Amino acid sequence: MLFNTASYAYFFAFAFVGSWALARVAKGWARIVFLLVLSYGFYAAWDWRFLPLIFCSSTVDYFLARAVDRETDPARRKRMLAITVVLNLGFLGFFKYWSFGVENVRTIQSMLTGLPVTWQNPLKVTLPVGISFFTFESMSYVIDVYRKELTPHKSYLRYLLFVCFFPHLVAGPIVRPRDLLPQFEAPPKLTRADGSEGLFLIAIGLLKKVVISDQLSLQLVDRVFENPQNYSSLEVLSGVYGYAVQIYCDFSGYTDIAIGSALLLGVRFPLNFDSPYKAYNLQDFWRRWHISLSTWLRDYLYIPLGGSRGGPFKTYRNLMLTMLLGGLWHGANWTFVFWGFLHGLGLVATRWYQRRKELRGEIIAREPTLPGRAFGVFLTFHYVCLAWVFFRAPTFGKATLILRQIAQGTTFHPNLPPIVLTLLGLGLVLHFTPDAWFRGLRVKLGMLPAVAQGALLFLVAVVLHEAASAQAVPFVYFQF
Repeated sequence: MLFNTASYAYFFAFAFVGSWALARVAKGWARIVFLLVLSYGFYAAWDWRFLPLIFCSSTVDYFLARAVDRETDPARRKRMLAITVVLNLGFLGFFKYWSFGVENVRTIQSMLTGLPVTWQNPLKVTLPVGISFFTFESMSYVIDVYRKELTPHKSYLRYLLFVCFFPHLVAGPIVRPRDLLPQFEAPPKLTRADGSEGLFLIAIGLLKKVVISDQLSLQLVDRVFENPQNYSSLEVLSGVYGYAVQIYCDFSGYTDIAIGSALLLGVRFPLNFDSPYKAYNLQDFWRRWHISLSTWLRDYLYIPLGGSRGGPFKTYRNLMLTMLLGGLWHGANWTFVFWGFLHGLGLVATRWYQRRKELRGEIIAREPTLPGRAFGVFLTFHYVCLAWVFFRAPTFGKATLILRQIAQGTTFHPNLPPIVLTLLGLGLVLHFTPDAWFRGLRVKLGMLPAVAQGALLFLVAVVLHEAASAQAVPFVYFQF
């Protein structure tokens, strides 16, 4: 059930009415059960066969966390923690990387023997939607309890809802238990400001997705990345820029809809994007892009590896390992790992440059000067675009072909009609618009009478209907 379809609109209308109708029934328990059943139904609409997976993994982690909290022996606590890590990563690894691993074994065998491999993959494994997200959320709960940063939650049903709550279930954001569980305990409330903000976010998210992302994908990006040899350097470069805009509008648009949907149900999710292409270095980029993932990797991978402790070499190693595993998290393909390597390399170079300045006694400004920031934004954006080439291309061959096409320097552009250039320019201009303008617009819209807000939403619906493709285009991050 895609967010950008009429079926989700009907589903959410039912969720909204039912949730608030049951908000005060049985001290709020009726609402919890209603949202839990509805969330499992939402997941079953994708593939009902994987409902036992999400239910069982949530149940095991809930009771393991309670056992870890009761246990006083450090060795036993570590063993229990190891069980949850092995189970969660084992399920994730099997479903997400089994076929990838088998294919690599076949390739290595062929290289060593010099003969074609005749045996086939013995299992055809289907990837459960959202497994990368709900696995990280559930696993982080047990880790937080083990670290004594969180006390085990008393309510089993609320914990199940925390894991499967439908707005964040299939593509994030990765919500921490400390952020969401207390909200399920408190009586829900919906103010006029929250309602206006939620509707605004849903409208903006749909406009990003349907008007900008989908159209750039269909009219430029997919064609360029499929057959780059058929396009000029300018057209291929525009396709790379187009993908940078597409993936941002697609994923941040999904997040906007998720946050807006949750807000209308009385739940607030944390910020997941903060104008990432305004970043002046890669550190700044990862403070702004997919914030819930970058902070998860920092807290549960980078810092446990040692973080910045132990000298520069270990810091660089930890940065590289974190980004390599972050790349692998995105997909079972070596192009994703190389994307992570490029970001790891960039982060290492950034940290080396900062340390060099520190050793010289120079003060690293928290915010660079305007010319320095502009140059940093330009450099960072193009380095990120270079990495996006490997993220988007299905193979290294296609990625290198794209780079070779750009290097030719040809400028004819019959495949860049005005509508494509307009969408590309619109996406970039909106991204670099000051955040204060959007906040001000959101506040002003919230102050309008309900009739005026309804008229604006109707106008947005008309625009979306006219711009939508014949079939709803899935969100990019659903494959992860």
